[in-house]
Amino acid sequence: MYQQETIKPYNEGEKTTQVEQMFDNIASTYDTLNHRLSWDIDKGWRRKAIRQLQQHHPQSILDIATGTGDFAIMAAQMLAPQQLIGADISEGMMDIGRQKVKKAGLDSIISFEREDCTALSYADDTFDAVTAAFGIRNFAALDKGLSEMCRVLKKGGHLSIVELTSPVSFPMKQLFHAYSHTVLPVYGRIISKDSSAYSYLTKTIEAFPQGEEMVEILKKAGFLEARFKRLTFGICTMYFATK
Repeated sequence: MYQQETIKPYNEGEKTTQVEQMFDNIASTYDTLNHRLSWDIDKGWRRKAIRQLQQHHPQSILDIATGTGDFAIMAAQMLAPQQLIGADISEGMMDIGRQKVKKAGLDSIISFEREDCTALSYADDTFDAVTAAFGIRNFAALDKGLSEMCRVLKKGGHLSIVELTSPVSFPMKQLFHAYSHTVLPVYGRIISKDSSAYSYLTKTIEAFPQGEEMVEILKKAGFLEARFKRLTFGICTMYFATK
């Protein structure tokens, strides 16, 4: 079983608890930090990931690691599904998402449910599409999480992922390393008042598999087809897979 590098040795249950507590702590500042630290480019990344699904017209969507619901809201607006469920382990994040969904007038389409993304409660072959934006690198066990995402997809259904990654080419590789180890954790600590959250972010980005390696992991999880595309010099990568 694939297990990504972690900040300190712990089992899957401990990591799940740590991630839940961390995101509950930074929930109130999460959206502001994401947009400022990416100069709002993250909105464009989400939009590109959703466009991968437009030609397939999914009517039932599961948004994994939904956080405060930014991706879920954008997906509902762009794809017009009948139902979209945002799943996450952090109630603090989802509480903010619920407020945003109500304000956007999408509460008849989008709902939020607390789920362990490596052990989903949904039946096999439930959803037309599964999405995930900037969350799967936090899974305690990546292979379990991806296998669950495949399991709950209908045959022929699609997975669209967008995730932060480490650039592989000069000079962006060196520039991103400097930014992620200096500006990102310091600014994140000042705004969120959490001394560990954005240092954790840097570590998960560096440890997470990407590109061809991630495609192979997706196929091992049960997806028949998988591909990837690097965005913004490799700071972010999109993945698209079919069950």
